Amino acid sequence: MSKHVIVIGAGIVGVSAAIWLRRFGQEVTIVDRDGPGQGTSFGNAGLLAACAMVPVTTPGLITKAPKMLFDPDSPLFLRWSYLPRLAPWLLRYLAHANDRDTRRIASDLTDITADTVDQHYALTEGLTARDYLRKSDYVFAYDTRAEFNKDQYSWELRREHGFVPTLIEGGAVQEFDPSFGPSITCLAVVKDHGFVTDPGSYVAALARDFEQMGGRIVKAAVTDIDASDRTAPKVTTSAGPIDGDNVILASGAWSKALMQKLGLNIPLESERGYHIVMTDPSGGPKAPSMISSGKFVATPMQMGLRCAGIVELGGLDAGPSDAPFALLRRKIAQAFPNLSFSREETWMGHRPATTDSLPLIGEVRNTGVFTAFGHQHVGLTAGPKTGRLVAGLIADRPPNLDLTPFSPHRF
Repeated sequence: MSKHVIVIGAGIVGVSAAIWLRRFGQEVTIVDRDGPGQGTSFGNAGLLAACAMVPVTTPGLITKAPKMLFDPDSPLFLRWSYLPRLAPWLLRYLAHANDRDTRRIASDLTDITADTVDQHYALTEGLTARDYLRKSDYVFAYDTRAEFNKDQYSWELRREHGFVPTLIEGGAVQEFDPSFGPSITCLAVVKDHGFVTDPGSYVAALARDFEQMGGRIVKAAVTDIDASDRTAPKVTTSAGPIDGDNVILASGAWSKALMQKLGLNIPLESERGYHIVMTDPSGGPKAPSMISSGKFVATPMQMGLRCAGIVELGGLDAGPSDAPFALLRRKIAQAFPNLSFSREETWMGHRPATTDSLPLIGEVRNTGVFTAFGHQHVGLTAGPKTGRLVAGLIADRPPNLDLTPFSPHRF
């Protein structure tokens, strides 16, 4: 039976869900206050990170984090004025920094990340947005072999899930990619990854494809979801009410307030991320490269070389900080000393981070409202699969995957 589904959020998750719903024969309206691909989906590293199942909360983080906060060369930042509001979330988040939880989280994330390249290509089958996809290696760049060895816990997890790196050391590093400077002496190269040449334009193209498929997009802010009568949820927007049979909530870090209207207080915070784009670059990497010392990914894109990463905890309201950009510039210069460019563009955005590093995928009670948010670092990576899963739940095409770990009621 055809339903009218309202998708709140026009990032990669929401637009992916909308496309799959149209393919499943549903009527779909996307609602977003800024338009497709203008939020977090705009500013990510563009990486289809199949091996990104290792959460930030690995064993030892509790002891390392305080030192990192006071180290000017560390990619972890905190707006100290926000700490009183952050503290309850932070304590629950750090509680997962143990081996048992890390292995459980990694296993669950693998289910939605490992086949990311195939999922993006399935999503874009017959669509114009396919032009933005590229298959590639994923390169992890370390100053020394000793620094790589310090990451052995994460690499063992990746190996357990099928991702085995090829190590390149010494002078072979520059033979593999001349853009790396002498400070980089060890590479771990993982095959079968990919990237998007312009993430914001990619999502916008997906949205145009969705409209060509008969979908509708409304530019408006959603102010309320009412599911109290348990028949069909009512959505109120700045452009007026929109009636539908089901709702998908895919508004990233801004989903918390709408979940509260449904009676659920989700432990969700913004993990603020930063990027710098160097336009007209020369001397940048040939493939997406994680610079380990700065925890950022350098990706060659249509608009230039985008260097994206950093973790800053500081909420949704404050503007960008200067220190993360300064660190990015230092680390970029160290890794790519021959890089030249005409100018730079900067950006700061909000990754939606839950306390257990897993997204919410599933129905809120029996309200007809489905969640699809909270992907932290893997929104672009897992967006198409998440959209396909939640669309299947609504269109009576149950997934061949246990979604219990992603339940919106697990908190």
